[in-house]
Amino acid sequence: EVVLGADEVLLPGLVDSHVHVNEPGRTEWEGFASATRAAAAGGITTIVDMPLNCVPPTVDVGSLVVKRAAAVGRCWVDVAFWGGVVPQNLGRLRELFAAGVVGFKCFLIDSGVPEFPPLPDPEPALAEIAGFGGVLIAHCEDAAHVASVRGRRYADFVASRPAVAEEVAVARVVGAARRTGGRVHVVHLSSASVLPVVARARAEGVAVSVETCPHYLSLVAEEVADGDTRFKCCPPVREAANREALWRGLADGVIDMVVSDHSPCAPELKRLDLGDFGQAWGGIASLQISLPVVWTEARARGFGLPDVVRWMAERPAALAGLSGKGRIAAGAAADLVVFAPDATFEVAALHHRHPITPYAGRTLTGVVRSTWLAGRPLDGDEPPRGQLLERA
Repeated sequence: EVVLGADEVLLPGLVDSHVHVNEPGRTEWEGFASATRAAAAGGITTIVDMPLNCVPPTVDVGSLVVKRAAAVGRCWVDVAFWGGVVPQNLGRLRELFAAGVVGFKCFLIDSGVPEFPPLPDPEPALAEIAGFGGVLIAHCEDAAHVASVRGRRYADFVASRPAVAEEVAVARVVGAARRTGGRVHVVHLSSASVLPVVARARAEGVAVSVETCPHYLSLVAEEVADGDTRFKCCPPVREAANREALWRGLADGVIDMVVSDHSPCAPELKRLDLGDFGQAWGGIASLQISLPVVWTEARARGFGLPDVVRWMAERPAALAGLSGKGRIAAGAAADLVVFAPDATFEVAALHHRHPITPYAGRTLTGVVRSTWLAGRPLDGDEPPRGQLLERA
């Protein structure tokens, strides 16, 4: 039985469908134990792990078996898995889908790790995936519009990955979905200028969905100090006007969901010593605080907790085909969050493996008081009991 205090509300456990756990192979960046403990502390009861930054990447059944073995007994919350699409595994995706991945991730541009090469033309993969009813999720930046950059100036980094890079890439995946009848999902949308393309495609019956992330809804380029590579991610955090346009996209329903894109690394890879945005790893760690980050910004714009639940629980669960997750209903998983929506806290100690985050020292609104998995509160004194999930 969940007993609520006067300042508390009950939410369904959140579902974060975009998490880079990095285990096995790069566990010094993050791992199942630390990532899922952070998720639990943040009210997230299910994560879906990305297929790259781990070694081997999850691009065949054997690598999925290796990843699941690395996760067994180490997960504080439930974990599902994306498969990856690279040029080398085209034509063999059905067997990975049958093994239980919830869908497939590809990059239209260099991924940052050599073992996960890009797929500049997504159409063959999308046609294959459409043949068995799967979903392709795509990192949409066009390489022809992205320039290399070095140095400490954040404005130079943003200019090196302009909005047009996202516009061209999203148009490409939307066109492929239109021609194949496949289902495509655009990950970590940064540029609001893409939204009309998505809206038109949906009006034509194209199956396309879109996510954005807490950092694009809260941070702005104007406030990023030169050399502060904690803020580097790809695509980049853009200007304040763009942030507000993303919020309008959520209000209009063109953006479907908000997920973390938690992408940590070993501290030295952020190159805070040099402050060089060209050399630093691109990724923001925010898994534990994604709910209060979004809630702080959402309530300031007149949104309510039902909106946040829709963006951060219901729709990510639907994307990943996890039908019992993300809602409070008879027959659904008893994954719950006791949340104090008016309480505030300062971001300090986090359960992520490394504490590097652009939110350090910020005051946020909304405190997770307890998280319940399968009808029982998660207690740090008991062994991890998260389950490894397969596509429903």
